[in-house]
Amino acid sequence: MNPAKVDRSKVVQFTDLPNVGRATAMDLKLLGYEKPSDLAGQCAYAMHEKLCEMTGVRHDPCVIDVFLSITRFVDGEPPRAWWEFTAERKETCAVARVSQG
Repeated sequence: MNPAKVDRSKVVQFTDLPNVGRATAMDLKLLGYEKPSDLAGQCAYAMHEKLCEMTGVRHDPCVIDVFLSITRFVDGEPPRAWWEFTAERKETCAVARVSQG
């Protein structure tokens, strides 16, 4: 859903979350989540890694941005567009690459 249209009090299913459409909702179910509140406290990076492992496909890193947007929203932050998390994801991944080696 478009972040500007999200009403926190009406979030019942995954597609009620900001930036989530049918494909992402299916990915979340594949990952074992049953409802939006299951995403509380989850790590978007770990979710992405698990999705890649489960499907045998290296998913676009922008999926991390979407996962960041929804986990942060479920944890109480305001709804934001997924691309607002891109710079943070790139910085986090760059730091992880440097520390690994």
